[in-house]
Amino acid sequence: MTSRLSTLRRWATRVLLAAALTVTTGAAFAQATAPAAPRAPLAQATTPAAPDAATPSQPLPSVKVGQVGGQPVSMPLQVLALMTGITFLPAALLGLTAFTRIIIVLGLLRQALGTGQTPGNQVLLALALFLTSMIMMPVFDQSWAQGIAPYLDDQIDFKTAWSLASEPFRGFMLAQVRQNDLMTFAGLSHTGPYATPQDVPFGVLAASFLTSELKTAFEIAFLIYIPFVIIDLVVASVLMSMGMMMLSPMLVSAPFKILLFVLVDGWVLVVGSLAASFNPV
Repeated sequence: MTSRLSTLRRWATRVLLAAALTVTTGAAFAQATAPAAPRAPLAQATTPAAPDAATPSQPLPSVKVGQVGGQPVSMPLQVLALMTGITFLPAALLGLTAFTRIIIVLGLLRQALGTGQTPGNQVLLALALFLTSMIMMPVFDQSWAQGIAPYLDDQIDFKTAWSLASEPFRGFMLAQVRQNDLMTFAGLSHTGPYATPQDVPFGVLAASFLTSELKTAFEIAFLIYIPFVIIDLVVASVLMSMGMMMLSPMLVSAPFKILLFVLVDGWVLVVGSLAASFNPV
């Protein structure tokens, strides 16, 4: 009897503990899952900021406007026009200066010597550029003083500056151009005859000047070729008379051509002749 009472007490105690645990867990779950009460909005967040009347409004960024050809042009368009003009500098260097004649003569001189790629292209280009700058320096100075400098100082407009700056180049090209070439391009462009040199269009003058420079350069190169061709003929004749037909004449004549060119101080003679071949303005 006593053992049965003890067993009943243990089961009753277990049931009460389970019921208490169930009630406690349900209350905690209900509190955790209950929606939170909405908070009252802060006064600072709902209150709009009053504009400061003492603070002045910032002005919008402005774009500088310049004058090109008497018309207002913004700064981005001026930069675009400048970058476009820079791309035409190589064409102007080839077609409006003494560079064409000089580089052609130097290139053909290297072939006449039979030295292959010696001196290199960079050396020939550097020599041609320095010689061109020395020959064209008076023209550059006149163009800067007459047209470019007054335009940069806002003394003249772009159209007048272009006319004044190109005038020294026109005088230089007219002094070198051949009349036959000028008339040929005048006929191609359906312009002319011209009453005065100032009536010649700039495009016609530049094209005729370039062809005249090509012809003059090949004439000078022909005169330079003659001594080296004579050396090649003499060496080839000697080798043929000696029965050495399998030996290349160029292999034997190359040292003699270089020796002759060095003994007569050939580079100074060629450079001096090139500089003297341009007609004065």
